[in-house]
Amino acid sequence: MTNEQRIVLDPTSEQKPKRIPRAPRLASLENRTVGLLDISKPKGSVFLDRVEQELRALGATVERFQKPTFAKPAPVDLRHEIATRCDAVVAALAD
Repeated sequence: MTNEQRIVLDPTSEQKPKRIPRAPRLASLENRTVGLLDISKPKGSVFLDRVEQELRALGATVERFQKPTFAKPAPVDLRHEIATRCDAVVAALAD
């Protein structure tokens, strides 16, 4: 199965999954803003600290964000802020 053929299932029990095209990859991280989203699970910030180092070494500007709790989706205003300020985003899932 190629990347273009993969189906992403909605964990909210969607019965008929929609095909959603992947966003195009950035050609380079140079002069791009990458958002790092800490979902508030233990050790997520430790992981993101290392990711931030690597991204900065590749020329990216890094902005950090944090969800209030891992148990709920990110608030709409936080999602909007990330979408308008960042070219890409990494979410930390760690324990």
